[in-house]
Amino acid sequence: MPQILIKLIEHLQADDLGMPELAALIAKDAGMTTKILSVANSSAYHRASRSPGLEQALVALGTDMIKTLVISESVYQTFSNFPHSGSTDLRAFWKSSLTAAVIARDIARRIEYSHAEEAYLAGLMHNVGRLALLATAPKEYAYNFTARDDEDLCAVEQRTLQITHTEAGAWLVERWNLDSFLADSLLYHHEASSRLESAHPLIRIVRVAHVLACHLDDQQQVAETLPLCGLAQHEAQELAANAARQVEKSAACLGIDLEGADDIVQPQAYAPPPADPVQQRLSEEVRNLVMVSEVGQSLARQQGETGLIESMTRSARILFNFDTAVVLLENPTGQALVGTPGGNDQQRISEFSIPLAKGGVVAEAALERRLAFVDRSTPGLGLAEEQLLRMLGSETMVCVPLVAGARCLGVMLGGVAAWQVGATQRRERFMQAFGVQAANALETAISERGHARRQLANVAEEYREASRRVVHEVNNPLSIIKNYLSVLDNKLARREPVVGEMSILNEEIDRVGQLISGLADLQPSTTVRPTDVAKVAEDVLRLFSATDFVPSKVDVALDMGEHPSDVEGDADILKQILVNLVKNAVEALCDVPDGGRIVIANRGYVNRDRKLYLELAVTDTGPGMPPEVLAHLFSPVRSSKPGAHHGLGLSIVHSLVRKLGGLVSCRSSRAGTTFEILLPVRAASALAGPQPRALDSV
Repeated sequence: MPQILIKLIEHLQADDLGMPELAALIAKDAGMTTKILSVANSSAYHRASRSPGLEQALVALGTDMIKTLVISESVYQTFSNFPHSGSTDLRAFWKSSLTAAVIARDIARRIEYSHAEEAYLAGLMHNVGRLALLATAPKEYAYNFTARDDEDLCAVEQRTLQITHTEAGAWLVERWNLDSFLADSLLYHHEASSRLESAHPLIRIVRVAHVLACHLDDQQQVAETLPLCGLAQHEAQELAANAARQVEKSAACLGIDLEGADDIVQPQAYAPPPADPVQQRLSEEVRNLVMVSEVGQSLARQQGETGLIESMTRSARILFNFDTAVVLLENPTGQALVGTPGGNDQQRISEFSIPLAKGGVVAEAALERRLAFVDRSTPGLGLAEEQLLRMLGSETMVCVPLVAGARCLGVMLGGVAAWQVGATQRRERFMQAFGVQAANALETAISERGHARRQLANVAEEYREASRRVVHEVNNPLSIIKNYLSVLDNKLARREPVVGEMSILNEEIDRVGQLISGLADLQPSTTVRPTDVAKVAEDVLRLFSATDFVPSKVDVALDMGEHPSDVEGDADILKQILVNLVKNAVEALCDVPDGGRIVIANRGYVNRDRKLYLELAVTDTGPGMPPEVLAHLFSPVRSSKPGAHHGLGLSIVHSLVRKLGGLVSCRSSRAGTTFEILLPVRAASALAGPQPRALDSV
């Protein structure tokens, strides 16, 4: 409804509308100002050469005419906005509406009803429900829109559309939230006169105006209706004659063409013969199948569980005319139905819970996987059901089970008005099919959510494992740094050169930084860099040679032989591997009274499974390892060494060798232990031939 009309009605009801208020109201609406000036400038009101302004126009027209124009123009614009109104011949409709409006206003004045303009508006809109039905069902209602407006029309509308134009008009006006009997006057304008004797004056006025505007030739009906407003027979003719003059004038002011309206024949309302019930049922089932399929595809496209539930409730409201809809799902333990957020009552529904073990209509519908209708008269209605009815704000609640395979995931609850229950019950199979489609989509969403959680858990575990490895690996360069600081302190005290030691400290500090930075690398680098095994072994030997970590009784040696030493892989990773193995070997020999020997040896090429490797061995002459330790050598185990991260060293060696694309194995006996590492060989170095290396030792 246009805002100017709403404001006008408020002023009329407050009875505080004078010319100043009317002028201020019209001045705010450019379209209405134009209409007022247009009428004031017409030949009927203006004969001067100069066009009047708004104030002169209002004075010239007078308060009553202005009110009539505002009401008529507002309603005309409202009616024109209805779908299909532009393609339909509305001449007869407009003539009957304007006639009823003029008669209603005249009756209001005769019986001294204080709101004559309200009566005019009610008469003008008394058949707006017919426009609403035409807009909603143009194909089904096109013929009956032009039919004679009588009780037969209401019966046909009820049979074909399940709603009459009086109900549609009242429903529409109620949405405007007017503090008035306007909606009631539209609803009861076809009611028998005997039932309206004690009704509100506006209801009686519109009933009489309708009969005089549309059924003046039915003397019996006119005679039965006139007493509602205390009118005599001769007054009916006077009212009709005056209305004919006023309607022509009003139509001209509004720009409505009524020419030929009297020649339009209004047929009796027609209802097509009822269709074959079997064929009708079959057609409905096919339509429902198609709609369910479309709904299933739509739900499957939703992203996330929350979006899916919102789509489910929105689709249910559209398909089944639910006023509101909420979803209750089984909790993880399967012992209760709990609310899921969605709609206006998110907080309240999310805190709602129904124990399945305690019974109740909703719980039984979920457990038995059957559809149920619940209202306040339902036997066994519990407190939970009463709360849900209040949350939904409806007289009746439909429980639709969400069944996926052999499992019921929960229920969807939809609120319907009492008068809709019959039609909703006829769609029971459709609702059950909808519940299955919704449940399947929901089960997929829940499964994806579980998969996502498992992925997050795996990533978290990978980070925890990487953290443990980094902590363990950082201990090696930190131990070297600590030992070299001690060496540095001694050399500085003797004022000896420390350039070499400082270089080693810088290298180890850089390695600590690289280890820590590697923790943040989700995707390892795929760039393959060549590495000289001999140089890396020499660096490791140099690290241990100048510190106190290697006891004097332990000898560490290199044996690179005359073999090629270039492999594919990162030098820092190989350095970590050798540092771990040498450190473990030193710790094993510390327990031997006479000490022992550790050798890092290049054993040349090895062909394993048609792939060329370079074999690097780290051998010690320690006591060896028992079979039970050897069996789980490369798995993280609890170590007898102190510290939270001990026992990871050899598992780290295994993972680092695999990271280089190599293989690692171990031989152990009482004569000692040997770790054999196979590292992928660069193709270019394999063709270059042997390169002799000298035996170095400490």
